Amino acid sequence: MSLPRVLSVSEGSPAEKAHIFQGDEFVSINGRRPRDVIEYQLLVDEPELEIEIDRGGLHQIVTIEKLAGEPLGAEIESALFDQVRTCDNHCEFCFIYQLPKGMRKSLYMKDDDYRLSFLYGNFTTLTRFTEADLERVVTERLSPLFVSIHTTDPALRAKLLRNKRGATSLRWLKEILRAGIEVHGQIVVCPGINDDLQFEETLIGILEEYPSLASVAAVPLGISKFSTEPNMRSHTREEARRIVQLVDKFQEIFLNLLGRRMIYASDEYYLLAEADFPPIEFYEGFPQHENGIGMARAFEAAFNGDKDRAFGVKPGFFASVDGAPASGYRSARMPGSQAVQLINSKRSRPVAILTGSYGRRVLDPLITSHSRNDIRFVVVENSFFGGNVSVAGLMVGEDLKTVLANEPEDHRYLLPDVCLSEGRFLDGLTPFDLPRPVEIVKTDGDSLARALMLR
Repeated sequence: MSLPRVLSVSEGSPAEKAHIFQGDEFVSINGRRPRDVIEYQLLVDEPELEIEIDRGGLHQIVTIEKLAGEPLGAEIESALFDQVRTCDNHCEFCFIYQLPKGMRKSLYMKDDDYRLSFLYGNFTTLTRFTEADLERVVTERLSPLFVSIHTTDPALRAKLLRNKRGATSLRWLKEILRAGIEVHGQIVVCPGINDDLQFEETLIGILEEYPSLASVAAVPLGISKFSTEPNMRSHTREEARRIVQLVDKFQEIFLNLLGRRMIYASDEYYLLAEADFPPIEFYEGFPQHENGIGMARAFEAAFNGDKDRAFGVKPGFFASVDGAPASGYRSARMPGSQAVQLINSKRSRPVAILTGSYGRRVLDPLITSHSRNDIRFVVVENSFFGGNVSVAGLMVGEDLKTVLANEPEDHRYLLPDVCLSEGRFLDGLTPFDLPRPVEIVKTDGDSLARALMLR
């Protein structure tokens, strides 16, 4: 178990006034040693603090008096101080098993930790959930949580997770919902396994057993060229259409019985099915925006100037503090100083948007609706992952290098920041490794419209 290490101290904060410095480690706060940043935040919200600090091996006690709930002003380096609860499922569709060797170590870490579900919106199967976890979730009101359902058939769920506890772990979901905790669910749909009639049975089971779920997302599995699972394959167009049809059908059922649509298909399903995206109001506030649900409509709205609409559900921790530590989970996509250095092209130059094949299909009608005729797309085929990977968020440096090597030098190249984490692509390269300068653009419609000078 590690100690909370101070990453930075805010100017004028109680922490600065108490002479707490970067690199200090908190051994205990009011006699308690926090297990994670959730418990840490509860402790430092108190008006009177006695903090034992380890500073380079020397221990000292710091006392602080402040207003109750006033921020301490010490940013902590990591989210969990004890061990991450790793996943002991062996799902056939798990994308981590489909990663090539030699990537950053953190990319291979599988977690099934309800705390990371609360902090960052990670999905948990609840197969490692316990009575003590339930007590903490209910007592501390750790809401919302995000749960992988996949199917409500116990035997099939155990088979999908390759874990016998998968057959019974959804009992925790029922108890969590009974306690009034907000939960968002997910179904990864695997062709020939939990699709079609099994998918329909799952939606019926959700209506019967878990009607108080806030939302449920249906997403297709991703397949890379490194997959070794013979039963895993991409959806056909007809299979995707069937999922869209079932979602439409059950949205009406849920709307009539519960007053809300609850179930949503990912944008990828509509692209696979070659179907139109639903109207923006069908997404009911975009509760699973970050899970690929309604991103196209949200992007379109922002691109056309709708900046006031709120998209998505923030994990509970972000509703009460400025932000949980990003290290290892949701790191900053592109440090500002690097982004400034990259934007060095003249605005009058022709523009090329770097994106995946799905991205082009979403963006093309938006771009053609405007008068500029010097904007084009450079579609980056994902040779690194292969398979059915076509989303812009998984573009890597090597594939971009290949494409840009044959592109004109005097054009502007816009790259969405969603494919970067702390300034690096998944393959470890950075934008500075590319053969052409690129401009990093925040992945939202308003930012793209401004970068293209369309308003």
